[in-house]
Amino acid sequence: MMGGGGQQQLQQLSQEIEAIDEEIAELETEIESLRTRQSEIDEAVEAIETLDTGATVQVPLGGGAYLRAEVQDIDEVIVDLGGGYAAEQEQGDAIDALERKRDVLDDRIDDVDDEISELESESEELEQQAQQMQQQMQQQQMQQLQQQQDEGE
Repeated sequence: MMGGGGQQQLQQLSQEIEAIDEEIAELETEIESLRTRQSEIDEAVEAIETLDTGATVQVPLGGGAYLRAEVQDIDEVIVDLGGGYAAEQEQGDAIDALERKRDVLDDRIDDVDDEISELESESEELEQQAQQMQQQMQQQQMQQLQQQQDEGE
């Protein structure tokens, strides 16, 4: 018989499922953030490919403020290298660097998607275990009630 121990196990399974669901939500938020960064890279590549020297652009200053500026030389683009460093690169090299960044983001999204799939499978298994436990506990309660009725007759 499971008795109180079964309730405790059910509660533990429920807590594990809840923790997994929270982890999945965090990973989904990470994917959204990665996809936002990908969009920004796509926009940058498109701008580099389509803008010409002398074009007027809006440069973000932060805090929602922008400044209009003229592109002095589209053949020289400053690209963030990471770690607080940036380098001036020729147009083609800058696009290549941005596309490599995008590929790294693609790989990370795939990894996070795989993590989510594993966690979802784990959660489903735990939910099935919890259902089986509940059914066993209900059956035991029914048997106990039946025994009590039989003894009372």
